[in-house]
Amino acid sequence: MYSDIAANKRRTVYIMVLFFLFVTGILWLLTKFLGGNTNVFYFAIGMALLYTAFSYFSGSKMALGLNRAQKIVKSDNPRLWRAVENLSITDGLPMPQVYIINDPAANAFSTGRDPNHSAVCVTSGLLDMMDDDELQGVLAHEMSHIKNYDIRVNMITFALTAIISVVADIIIRVVWFSDERDNANNQLFLILGIVAAVLAPIIAVFIQLAVSRQREYLADASGALTTRFPEGLASALEKIEKYGSSLKVQNTSTAHLFFASPLKNHSLSSLFSTHPPIDARIKRLRDMENHT
Repeated sequence: MYSDIAANKRRTVYIMVLFFLFVTGILWLLTKFLGGNTNVFYFAIGMALLYTAFSYFSGSKMALGLNRAQKIVKSDNPRLWRAVENLSITDGLPMPQVYIINDPAANAFSTGRDPNHSAVCVTSGLLDMMDDDELQGVLAHEMSHIKNYDIRVNMITFALTAIISVVADIIIRVVWFSDERDNANNQLFLILGIVAAVLAPIIAVFIQLAVSRQREYLADASGALTTRFPEGLASALEKIEKYGSSLKVQNTSTAHLFFASPLKNHSLSSLFSTHPPIDARIKRLRDMENHT
């Protein structure tokens, strides 16, 4: 498993580099269409980097706020607090902040930029639905995301996909409403701009898929090793599969952070889900149980 984690981290670095190069290419295309002023290009790159830095330091607060999460202390929910505290000690991690979302669906997520600045959030539905072993399995999965620095990658992915969506929208507006769009010299950039704007959000989705799906499998395995009881997590996934994990408040921008997809299931959305199929996750956990 540790070799898989190392390989996945390298793969993520490659993906992020390619992602940044793609954004740079789109910004260069926009600069050419605007007359080739390199100052515009450097300004756009600078703003993109500043936004990425802002998201890196504030992205977790944004994610928690978007999902209406409420911070708690130990007296608010001793059961949840003790479970997180025990897993923190087991993993040798600082105690993360603990949040609850008032929602009947069973779900959870972790966020932050590193183990010293992290948070674990669960829904009230998860607390009501899971027994102690199942709750511990879900929380161990989320703590694994913190331990493996998946939360940092998720925050960077969140920032970069947001940037590319904004840039794509700018290209569409600039190219379409430009007074020069009928100029023969700008026809090529008009076509390329539209193609780039259409492809940008699609590529952003596939970047999230490549980063998120494998990390969910690894967090399942890592969490099961922490608790030494894969069946707890497998049982939790079975309940979620049966009763659902879709939240009342839908946020596609933070969906990849969650333990299970918080979005309503549709055939097209499930095809592009950032989460692997629950059946496949359960099978892998049961295989771990059989080999222990």
